[in-house]
Amino acid sequence: MKTTLAPFAKPLYVMAKPIGATCNLACDYCYYLEKANLYKNAPKQVMSDELLEKFIREYIGSQTMPQVMFTWHGGETLMRPLSFYKRVVELQKRYAGGRTIENCIQTNGTLLNDEWCAFFRENNWLVGVSIDGPQEFHDEYRRNRQGRPSFIKVMQGINLLKKHGVEWNGMAVINDYNADFPLEFYRFFKEIGCHYIQFAPIVERISRHTDGRHLATPLQQEDKLADFSITPEQWGNFLCALFDEWVRQDVGTYFIQLFDSTLANWVGEQPGVCSMAKTCGHAGVIEFNGDVYACDHYVFPEFKLGNIYEKTLVEMMYSERQQTFGQDKYQKLPTQCKECEFLFACNGECPKNRFATTSNGEPGLNYLCKGYHQFFSHVAPYMDFMKREWLAERAPSNVMNAIREGRI
Repeated sequence: MKTTLAPFAKPLYVMAKPIGATCNLACDYCYYLEKANLYKNAPKQVMSDELLEKFIREYIGSQTMPQVMFTWHGGETLMRPLSFYKRVVELQKRYAGGRTIENCIQTNGTLLNDEWCAFFRENNWLVGVSIDGPQEFHDEYRRNRQGRPSFIKVMQGINLLKKHGVEWNGMAVINDYNADFPLEFYRFFKEIGCHYIQFAPIVERISRHTDGRHLATPLQQEDKLADFSITPEQWGNFLCALFDEWVRQDVGTYFIQLFDSTLANWVGEQPGVCSMAKTCGHAGVIEFNGDVYACDHYVFPEFKLGNIYEKTLVEMMYSERQQTFGQDKYQKLPTQCKECEFLFACNGECPKNRFATTSNGEPGLNYLCKGYHQFFSHVAPYMDFMKREWLAERAPSNVMNAIREGRI
């Protein structure tokens, strides 16, 4: 089961946004579309060739590991032409310096065609596709700017990826609508042959800003949740129901990032989900103009670290300010969290969701805490067994056999 765990390493990691917040969809819950308001003086939010080369050269040069992972995100990444990404590959080869270069790109899938897929296959890119389950669930919030649904185009894109043999995984947002149907939701991903799945709970608060943005920053104590936000109870029920089917049928065949990260924390390894790590701050984001922010979920003026034309990536990402940002994740937990038996399993989860208060009124509790506690309590016997199996380097199928034999 060790193959499902991320290696214990923390290289400098900066996600690139070559198209900024520009997108051909207008998903109701998207936290990134409104970031365009931060750059109203730049109507065409595209990364220049000059900045692209500077970023690639500096990013590779800042690494201490033999493998370098580039992550391209949006907005909608495929709104940059294919020629842009061909240039990416050329520059990576030029500056690789003997390192192994890997690329992953996140897309909504609607613009995929044979040419794109052939490029991804030829260059071994991992493609993440955003899809929120079956058509009814997906189209509830994931529509284009004209209000038209996107599911059919996304599935056409996925089928093209499969046709060309492109490695791909699914990223699904769990919201107030689809959270109540965990098994129907999960079985859909198995039906379409998606073996690597990331489930992300959506939690946003509403707060109007003078520049047109409407989502609260992590520093604001706003109580009004966006209508699409999941409740802690929904999240806990969703995870438990999904885990029960996965652990009995799909261990070692389908890989769910949150379950793998939970096991990683259970055995003392580095989790693959940064929100569940003890510290954060090692994964920044660079915008189309070179601005660097502390995290993809912290693209707010108060969390801007600088610009690549003024400071190096190393200076920004290893600055005292960024290190404090990462360490505060654990250090600023309320007493209730620090005394929790499952602190090791979630480490307080993502700091952006810590706007709730504990039973004694202490601030800083994660809004989803109740759901996570329900999940960890539910899976503890299985995780303890998996830990023993993992340490003994036995096959994942032993978990399912043990369940059938009543040993768990």
